[in-house]
Amino acid sequence: MINDNDIIDTLEELESFLLLVDNGGLGLANVTGVALATNNSNGRPFVAVLDEQHKLLLGRWVTQEVFDNGKDLVRSGAKKIH
Repeated sequence: MINDNDIIDTLEELESFLLLVDNGGLGLANVTGVALATNNSNGRPFVAVLDEQHKLLLGRWVTQEVFDNGKDLVRSGAKKIH
């Protein structure tokens, strides 16, 4: 479930996406994790929203730069805006 036309190409966009997922803004149920991953067939990087069984609920393509530099952001989570 990845939209080919919707690519995250900055760390700011990644942070906004993570906040949206965290705040329930995408209407996804049973979200338990987010990870950076690569597509097995073509090696293309993406951010994956996962359920409790580690199944993909939603994915968004990311640029290689975001994949390389966004790992800490995904690991530690986006900063919450008060």
